[in-house]
Amino acid sequence: MDFMTGGVLCVVLLLLLMATGLQIGLSFLCAGLAVSTLLLDFDSSLSLLGKAAYHSIATPTWACIPLFILMGSFAAEGGFASRAYRGVHALSHRLPGSLMIATCFSSAVFGAVSGSSIATTAIFGKMAIPEMLRFRYDKAFSVGCIASAGTFASMIPPSMMMVIYALFTQQSVGKLFAAGIVPGAITAVVYSVLIITKVKRNPDIAPHIKELNTDTPFFEQQAARRKEIFQIWPVVLIACIVLGGIYSGLFTPTEAAAAGALSTLVLGWFLGSFRKLEQVTLSMKGSANTTAMLFLINIGALFYSRILAVTRMPTEMSMFLNNLNLPPFVILMGVLIIMLLLGMIMVPVGIYALTLPVVFPLITSLGYDPIWFGVIALKLTEIGAITPPVGLNVFAMKGVIPRDANITIEDIFKGCWPFCLCDIIVLIALILFPKITLWLPGLLLG
Repeated sequence: MDFMTGGVLCVVLLLLLMATGLQIGLSFLCAGLAVSTLLLDFDSSLSLLGKAAYHSIATPTWACIPLFILMGSFAAEGGFASRAYRGVHALSHRLPGSLMIATCFSSAVFGAVSGSSIATTAIFGKMAIPEMLRFRYDKAFSVGCIASAGTFASMIPPSMMMVIYALFTQQSVGKLFAAGIVPGAITAVVYSVLIITKVKRNPDIAPHIKELNTDTPFFEQQAARRKEIFQIWPVVLIACIVLGGIYSGLFTPTEAAAAGALSTLVLGWFLGSFRKLEQVTLSMKGSANTTAMLFLINIGALFYSRILAVTRMPTEMSMFLNNLNLPPFVILMGVLIIMLLLGMIMVPVGIYALTLPVVFPLITSLGYDPIWFGVIALKLTEIGAITPPVGLNVFAMKGVIPRDANITIEDIFKGCWPFCLCDIIVLIALILFPKITLWLPGLLLG
């Protein structure tokens, strides 16, 4: 078998294994091992697998992922999400659809200590859905808002997906973190504009909470709101420790992750969230399980990428596309459309492992900035997380909805479509105006 045929077989076999429902990390391992055995031999394949397993994990960049996961686990168990939600809602209570706007911005704030879009969706789903149903918000639009806002954790630093992109492309984690801040904030603002516009056109979507509240003296309301706003300070402090430490040069990303995890644990204890050892051990067990799952996916994905590189399929495809003499923008659009379609059926790590070995050298050879492309790739995975048929955030949302709410998976996808269109608008803006993404990394890191 020639190497190019092996590359094609590698891709086809991976897609077939994933179609059977096999776990994605095992799919990468099996596809890579089968093709490498055919091209080389079994002993050489095992040697390559062992080296990939070691080098994919024994790196400073990878070391920060378990620590960021632990920080997010401590934050979830310590009630930091509810603090962010109450604080942001106290600021936005006068706006139409205030609970949904609070969900958008508190998800963005909590994303700064979480890094996981699925965890953010599940946590805010548990908190926000009962409140939205109590105040008679439109069910589909409400759950669509929560599932869509959960994707902010992929863009707002520290983001696990940014670290994984950095591992695949050997880019600066600090620059990627800085590049995600402005697009994440813009998306939250665009979501809020959508909510306000729809609620003003149809107030029944989100009845004003003030109309349903019992009478309370004005000064008591103001004092209560100030107290709620102050609840957000631990989340802001942790974000400042992590991001401030990185951009001031005080911490490397790994050290910042360790400082963030320790700060979250200490603040959780100080605020009374961690009074029992069981709460800490529960958080550590959860983060260990998530880390182990990512280890398997990452080892399989990097092994698969190396086998693809051995087949020279990425190089040959890049040369073929370059020889077509197509305008760079046309090639870029083709790559983005492929990644968008893959985002509808695959998890982000799988998309990166399948596409980046081929498209990343091509994109950089066309003169596009690798940090900018990383943000675009993340935006595409955000859209994929709320679109059928896979829609990981949608299924995470479905898992935390009370059974008596009578909300189907179709309702959630229906509610996500307006926010998906907002994401596409932001994506177009990021493509047309790269400075939106690149000015902050340039300002902070040069």
